[in-house]
Amino acid sequence: MDARREEVGPSGLASALVAAGALEPDWLPAYRAVPRDMFVPDRIWPGTSEGTRQNPLVDRAKDPDAWLRAVYSDIPLTTQWDDGNHAGDELGKTPSSSSSQPRMVFSMLADLDVGEGHRVLEIGTGTGWNAGLLSHRVGGGNVVSVEFDPAVAAGAGENLRHTGLSPLVIVGDGRLGYAGNAPYDRIISTCSIGEVPRLWIDQTVPGGVIVAPWGTLYGGEAVVRLTVGECSASGHFTRSSAFMRLRQQRPDLPPHDAYLKGREWPADGTRSTTTLSPAEMGGWVEQFAIGLCLPGVFWTVERYDDGAYTLWTYSTDTDSWASSDYQPGVDSYEVVQCGPRRLWDETAAAHRWWEKQGRPGFERFGLTVDRDGERAWLDGPNNRVPVVEGS
Repeated sequence: MDARREEVGPSGLASALVAAGALEPDWLPAYRAVPRDMFVPDRIWPGTSEGTRQNPLVDRAKDPDAWLRAVYSDIPLTTQWDDGNHAGDELGKTPSSSSSQPRMVFSMLADLDVGEGHRVLEIGTGTGWNAGLLSHRVGGGNVVSVEFDPAVAAGAGENLRHTGLSPLVIVGDGRLGYAGNAPYDRIISTCSIGEVPRLWIDQTVPGGVIVAPWGTLYGGEAVVRLTVGECSASGHFTRSSAFMRLRQQRPDLPPHDAYLKGREWPADGTRSTTTLSPAEMGGWVEQFAIGLCLPGVFWTVERYDDGAYTLWTYSTDTDSWASSDYQPGVDSYEVVQCGPRRLWDETAAAHRWWEKQGRPGFERFGLTVDRDGERAWLDGPNNRVPVVEGS
């Protein structure tokens, strides 16, 4: 297996990561000393480079070559479904733990900018690979990793011991950080959040850095790099991302039936038409920008056999909803809106704002967190993203 591993494997992935600008020379020693295959279980569901779906099970016992190829591909690997309640070979309902895409791992480590002697807190241990890389870089005694799932934490601890690394792995609620070894110079989250926990800021030294995937309820997600001040933290988003949500921040969204309240569509909704296609709302950065403008709003899609679909938009209070019908090849789309908020109008206004700003990508956006809450901005902290009228 060792010869086959070298043939498949680590060197080819390293070359690809270096060529992509993700793996910097200063991280190469850690990459070589902390091989990914020592942190991946025998049963995995390989993902895609876009990080949006999973492929069928690969079992190391049945196909070791396929397993090794997946491990040394630049893709995420799902290692747990449904918080550990899934059994069998089929895909589960919701991925709940993974080995992250290597390109994202090393890009986020570059954002973190760790140095010798830095004390680092990681939120979301997963398989332990990221904690292992950090431990090699700054020493296991300087790294704490918090994992909510006891079984996942136990597996990560075993992986780390087998590689001779010894960060402190804590089973606990990641929102709380870990006060026992605070303050930290760096905090990195390997799960996404919708709100930066206040304790992360409190446990970081002034001038320290927090790196975390941050997403809106509406959709879209990007890695934010925050520099911590005395009582606040602020910084730009650095790149698109698609991580599993911190378990305690998973949204509990009302079901569709809570909106129609026993009535048939269109209930007492108001009909209109629009030339703005529902398809214009589907891009990752478009969702992110709309979500910044429309807090408390989310959507689902109802698809049909002919390629048509309905985009349903909802307010979390269940008082308002909108439906917009997409059909291929047409230039006018039917809209129905119901409730005190005109959710399609709000969505269209948010989209127009994004277009007027020059269709900015994630890197132009930023976030400030202080005692007053969180504020998203464009290009600079003084240029706040507007909250659309009615939202």
